[in-house]
Amino acid sequence: MKKLIVIYCISAWACLGGCSIYKSYERPDMPVVDSLYRQPAADTTSLASLSWRELFTDPKLQALIETGLQNNTDLNIARLKVTEAEATLMTSRLAYLPALSFEPSGTLRHVEGGATTKSYDIAASAGWEVDIFGKLTNAKRGAKAALEQSEAYRQAVQTQLVATIANSYYSLLMLDAQLDISERTAAIWNENVRAMKALKAAGNATELAVAQSEASKLSVDASVASLHQQIDQMENTLTALLGIAPQTIERATIAEQRFPEELAAGVPLQLLQRRPDVRQSEAALAQAFYATNAARAAFYPSITLSGSAGWTNAAGAAITNPGQWLFTAVGSLVQPLFNRGKNIANLRIAKAQQEEALLSFRQSLLDAGTDVNNALIQWQTARQRQILDRQQIASLESAVRSSELLMEYSSQNYLEVLTARQSLLQAELTAVSDRFDEIQGVINLYHALGGGVE
Repeated sequence: MKKLIVIYCISAWACLGGCSIYKSYERPDMPVVDSLYRQPAADTTSLASLSWRELFTDPKLQALIETGLQNNTDLNIARLKVTEAEATLMTSRLAYLPALSFEPSGTLRHVEGGATTKSYDIAASAGWEVDIFGKLTNAKRGAKAALEQSEAYRQAVQTQLVATIANSYYSLLMLDAQLDISERTAAIWNENVRAMKALKAAGNATELAVAQSEASKLSVDASVASLHQQIDQMENTLTALLGIAPQTIERATIAEQRFPEELAAGVPLQLLQRRPDVRQSEAALAQAFYATNAARAAFYPSITLSGSAGWTNAAGAAITNPGQWLFTAVGSLVQPLFNRGKNIANLRIAKAQQEEALLSFRQSLLDAGTDVNNALIQWQTARQRQILDRQQIASLESAVRSSELLMEYSSQNYLEVLTARQSLLQAELTAVSDRFDEIQGVINLYHALGGGVE
């Protein structure tokens, strides 16, 4: 009868615990997902479906990214964290198996005036925790969620690395284009200085005009020196990302770069599958969910079966040789009693941490939507500005030609020519900056959508 009562109690505990302890994680409803984008997506084809090789088609940039993926310190550390999480998951899976140990022992006993007795035990023991109340199951599921979190973190680091290398590379191309414009402008100013000095010698220009021309030329020379410095610093930054010694980076020109003419973000739900920080946040939520289940499981008893078998010569009241077989079997059930307050506190902590993880998951979706919207707006606005830049440059080139003709064939002041050329220089530099801003929009959208497929 007592055995039946024990069985009934264990069955009742199992049924009660099975309602929540064994429940698997399910993604919570997120109504905010459908309204993440300010501009509704027409289809599911998006930048998230492209690999970085399809998006960044410059062979020189691809070679740099490959080098970075092999050598970057942060990425290699993230890979090692994945290896650690895999080992933890393997440990949690092995916890279902019995623990085996070999425990030989020997004893020498001597009483004064008597003979020395020798005894020995050569036995192997095993212990097995019966996972009735989900303690081991939740630990395994939590370890699996932690592995998913580590893998998402690795992908996040890799995506960030690819985006940063690409951004640094295109920054170099922008600086190269600005340097080329500035050097060509510096050459023009050198000619202008010589021309102004000749005009002054002929009595057709004043000392003021010569001084203004020389000051403008020196200003451009200073810009050229500053651009050289920025290029060297950017190359040093890029080589550090690549994990190589500082050196000159082989590269193309910004005019050679080609990107898709149309960019789509796809449907917001893709952020849940593509964007690594969202996946990492959801994996943390799943891990917190199983930690709560494990805290609930602590209220139920632990059942352990153990036993040993071996050879001994110390069986019975007297020592005999040769030895005899030794068998033991033990079953134990431990029910928490006086630590119930601690278990209640642990459960409350676990529930609070699960709520925190849920809020973080929801916020990660909102942040992802914000990043996508900002990247799309940046790309679209930069393209619109480039149309205006081209029109402005065409107008300013015409103004420069007209001012030069007027100065040559009339008494127009040379200051107007200087002003026109300065405006043209600034417009050309702005056009290069806007082109880079468009490329940055592409990179930011690639990153915001999760870095595409690997």
